[in-house]
Amino acid sequence: MLAAIFIFAAYAKMKPQPGMPWTMASVRTSLAMFAMGVDSYQMLPPSVVAPFAHWLPPLELILGLWLLSGIGLRLSSIFSTLAIMAFIAAMFSAYRRGLTISCGCFGPGEQIGPKTLIRDTLLFLPLSLAVTIGSFRMRRDQTECAQSEPAAEPQPAK
Repeated sequence: MLAAIFIFAAYAKMKPQPGMPWTMASVRTSLAMFAMGVDSYQMLPPSVVAPFAHWLPPLELILGLWLLSGIGLRLSSIFSTLAIMAFIAAMFSAYRRGLTISCGCFGPGEQIGPKTLIRDTLLFLPLSLAVTIGSFRMRRDQTECAQSEPAAEPQPAK
C-alpha cells in the first residue's frame, strides 16, 4: 500500500495535462506546473524550486518501486517514513503561515487545512511507521529463527 502511494503520487505529478499525449515534452510541462505548486509553499529559494520539482516525482517513483521490490526494505521504509514526515511538515508549515495553497501531493487538489493535515497525518504516517517497524521485526524474526534451528550433526567419516 505504501509503495502504491508513492507510485501514484509520482504519476499524478508527471502525467500529461488533459488532452496531451505522453511525451517527454508533456511530462516536462507537468513538472513545470508542479514547480509552481512547490513554489507556492515559499520554502525553497527560487533557484532550487525547478530542480526540486523535476527530481521529486522520479524519486517518489523510485522509492515506490524500491518498497514494492522488498529489496533493502528496512532502508527503503526509513526513507519513506522520512519523506512522509517531510511532506507533512511542509504542509503544516504552509498552513501555520496562513498560505491558502493546494497540497499538490497527488496533483492539483484541495487546499491545506486542518482536515487535510489530520487526514494525511493519520493515514500516511502510521502506514509508513507500520512498514518500517514491520521490516525491522521481520528481519529480527528471521535472525531468531535461524539461530534457534539445531545445527546439522556432522556425518561420520567412512
